[in-house]
Amino acid sequence: MTNTTAAPAHDHRPLTDRKAPAPAFQGLPRLLSLMTGAEKHAPAAHSTLDALWVLYSRVLRVTPATVDAPGRDRFLLSKGHGPMAYYAVLAAHGFFDEELLPGFGAYDSPLGHHPDRLLVPGAEIGSGSLGHGLPLAVGTVLGLRAQGLTDLRVWVLIGDAELDEGSNHEALAHAGPAGLEQLHTLVIDNASATHGWPGGVASRFASAGWSAVTVDGRDHEALYAAFTAPHPGRPRAVVARVEPKN
Repeated sequence: MTNTTAAPAHDHRPLTDRKAPAPAFQGLPRLLSLMTGAEKHAPAAHSTLDALWVLYSRVLRVTPATVDAPGRDRFLLSKGHGPMAYYAVLAAHGFFDEELLPGFGAYDSPLGHHPDRLLVPGAEIGSGSLGHGLPLAVGTVLGLRAQGLTDLRVWVLIGDAELDEGSNHEALAHAGPAGLEQLHTLVIDNASATHGWPGGVASRFASAGWSAVTVDGRDHEALYAAFTAPHPGRPRAVVARVEPKN
C-alpha cells in the first residue's frame, strides 16, 4: 500500500542539508500536467515517479543550496528518456521554478527530452544512450574515494531494459568485489528487458556480491526501507517493480 506522506520518521541528514518540507506527493500530477507536447514517453516517466519522490523527499542529502557542495549525495539519472517525473520532482523540491515546466521539450527550454547537466539545476549527468549511467556511477564513486570523500552516497537510476547493455554488467561485476559501499543502484523493473535472469533482476546483482532487494515500486514505505537498509562493505541494488510497460 502506497504511503504518500512526505515527512520521514527521522531526519538523519546534517543540519546544513535539511530543507523545508516539500509539497505533498499528491501535488505531482499537477506539475506533470504542465508538461505538454509530443515525445513525452509517459509510461517511462510514471514508472519512476514514486521512487524519485521517496529519494528526494526522504533520502538524498542534496538541496538547491548544495548542488555544488563537495559533500552532497550524487543522483545520476541513467533512464533519461521520459524525464517528466524527474523534472516534476526537482521543481517540487525547489531546484528550479515550475514556470519552466510548460516549455518542456521546446527549442529554447532547458528541459529537454533528455536532461542536460549543463542546463538542468541538480542534474549530475546528461543522459542519452542507455547503459552509461551505472558505469558513470562506478567511476564517480572511485573518483570521490580518490579525493577522500567517503561520507556521501552515489545513486543511479536505471531501467531494467538497460541491463541488456554489456556496459552495465561490466560495471556491476567490478563494483561488488571492489566493495563500493557508497554506490546505490535503483532499477525500475517494468518488464521491458529483452533478457531475464533466474530469480529476477536482483539475483544478477546478488551474484556479483551486491546487497540486493526487490520491492513494490509504488509502496513508499517499502522503498524507503530498502533505500536506507545497511549494507556494510557492499554496493546496494534496489529493484522497484512497477506495472509492465504497455
